Amino acid sequence: MIATEEKAYPVEESKTSSEPAMKAVSRLLSVLFHPLLIPLYAYILLFCFTYLNIMPIQYVAFVLSIVTSFTIISPLLFISLYKWLNKCSMDELGSRPRRFIPYILTLMSYATCLITMYRMHFPHYFSSIIMGMAICLVVCLLLNLRWRVSIHLAGCGMSIAGLLSYSLLFQFNPVWWLCGFILLSGIQGTARISYHQHTLLEVILGFVAGMFCGIIGILFI
Repeated sequence: MIATEEKAYPVEESKTSSEPAMKAVSRLLSVLFHPLLIPLYAYILLFCFTYLNIMPIQYVAFVLSIVTSFTIISPLLFISLYKWLNKCSMDELGSRPRRFIPYILTLMSYATCLITMYRMHFPHYFSSIIMGMAICLVVCLLLNLRWRVSIHLAGCGMSIAGLLSYSLLFQFNPVWWLCGFILLSGIQGTARISYHQHTLLEVILGFVAGMFCGIIGILFI
């Protein structure tokens, strides 16, 4: 009996000791594949793996600086200012009733980015990424009236939709990239369900919304 207890104890300890590591991996994935970073990743991939890699480095830096300013820095500043003024924590900001403000603030930044790109006569395949993300934000905002949709999985869906859409526009084979993105989406969705951040329905809704808006925004608008 004593031998059995001593044998079972290390198993239980290793089981519990693995939980912080899994949570750390989940948090790392959430940060690396945060929805605000998706447009920047998309532009980097365009400049690296299409004929746009012939563009001078000054032009690449100029485009990426505009994208970073309006899709990452500006939303983060506005959301941080809102949190500071209302003295609310990150958990409170993530609740379904309070999620509308971050959505609207981010949407305003995306709209400003679109206007800037149109006035500077950027090619359509540049502005369409921001358009797809803006449409996705509107759809998630509407879905949030009933469900706490996973915006992280919406970003994953946007990534896959963007990859498929640009493979049609630029005529390249996306199979290996597609496998990697699908795997990362599965890991992300599993992590968010496992740690009770979202339900299965909210994860699926977010992913489908991202896929739909990405295809519509890039190929049809």
